[in-house]
Amino acid sequence: MNVLKSGKVKVAAFLLVALSGLAALVHAAEITRYNEGNYFYTSITIPPGAETMYLSGSGARPMADGSWGDMEQQTVNTFSRFKETLESQGWSMSDIVQVRAFAVAGEDGLDFAGFNAGYSQFFGTADNPNKPVRSFVEIADLVVDGWLVEIEIRAARMPD
Repeated sequence: MNVLKSGKVKVAAFLLVALSGLAALVHAAEITRYNEGNYFYTSITIPPGAETMYLSGSGARPMADGSWGDMEQQTVNTFSRFKETLESQGWSMSDIVQVRAFAVAGEDGLDFAGFNAGYSQFFGTADNPNKPVRSFVEIADLVVDGWLVEIEIRAARMPD
């Protein structure tokens, strides 16, 4: 009888150790970024078990005078609102892993430099050294008159 109990204890101990090791392995998983460029990474790996959040495409709000602003202003306005949304739900800008931007040309053409100037205020900074993967696509038009850019984001983080 004692041999049987001893065997069960050993099996239980083995399972406990194995499960503890598995839990440590899962906890050690992290989001990995590859091939850093000036503004973004070329790939990011999200491990199983990560929490994700998707924010729909959005653009700038009109300014006090009713105008929409230039590309940089619209980019800053849009990312500022994303930041508010993320933070209100316990997330941060450093959790963003993907940015998709759809842009139209203004009176002076497509202002890619203006987009990068606004974007770089939120990524690769002292406050947020992380950078997402990114797409920037020129399109013919957006659904809101006055928008020069519509941006959507995806965020991911490992649970605490």
